[in-house]
Amino acid sequence: MTPVRLLVVDDHTLFRRGLIALLSQDDRFTVSGQAGDIGEALRCLQHSPPDLILLDNHLPGVLGVDGIAALKDAAPGTRILMLTVSENADDLAAALHAGADGYLLKTVELDHLSEFIIKVLAGESVVSPEMMTKLVTAFRGKPAPPPPSSAVAGALDPCPAPSAPAGLALLSAREREVLNLVALGDSNKVIARKLDIAETTVKIHVQHILRKLQLSSRVHAAVYAAGQEPF
Repeated sequence: MTPVRLLVVDDHTLFRRGLIALLSQDDRFTVSGQAGDIGEALRCLQHSPPDLILLDNHLPGVLGVDGIAALKDAAPGTRILMLTVSENADDLAAALHAGADGYLLKTVELDHLSEFIIKVLAGESVVSPEMMTKLVTAFRGKPAPPPPSSAVAGALDPCPAPSAPAGLALLSAREREVLNLVALGDSNKVIARKLDIAETTVKIHVQHILRKLQLSSRVHAAVYAAGQEPF
C-alpha cells in the first residue's frame, strides 16, 4: 500500500521533529513536508501536495484556523486535521466551520492519532473525546442551521437523519442510554464501566445506533443527540 503523505505544520520545532520521528516509524505514513507557519505550509503545497495536513492552531502570523481556507484552496483534495493544545470551544467551532476534517488535542496517544488519521482519510470526522462535550454544547438548544456548503466538515454536516421521534423510536432503551453517554463525550471504556457491560458490547450498541439513525460517525451521533429533547 502506498504510504499516506503527511504535512506537519507546527511552530514548535522540537514538537514538530518529535512528531515526525514518531510518525515515520509507522509504515503507513511518510512525512512529505513540514512547516512552521501558514506561509511556509502553502509553499510546501506547491512542491508536494500531501494527503493530509496535521495543523496546529497557535501559529505565528496567521492562526491555523484562519489559514484553513487558503490551504484548502491550494490543495482541494487534501484533508486537514487540527492537532493543537487549544481546548477553546470557539477555536473548535471555527476550525470545523472553516473546513477542518477533525480536531484533536496534542495529549492524544500516538496509536490513537494514527488511527484518527486513517479515519479522516476514509471520510470520517474526528474530535477529541475531551472536546466532544463542548461540541455538543455548541449545538444544544440552537436552531437547525441552513444547509452547509461543501467546505463545512462532516461534524457540522451530519448525514440526513430521520425525524427525532421516528429516529429515537428505533432505538432500544439500552441504545438510548449509550447514545446519551456518547453525547457527553464518554469513550466506550467509560460507557462500559458506567453501564456495567463489556466494552465490546458498547461498541456493538454504537454500531447499531449509527445504522438505525443513518449516521456515519460517533461525532454525528453526538450532534444528533444534542438536537433532541432529553430522553
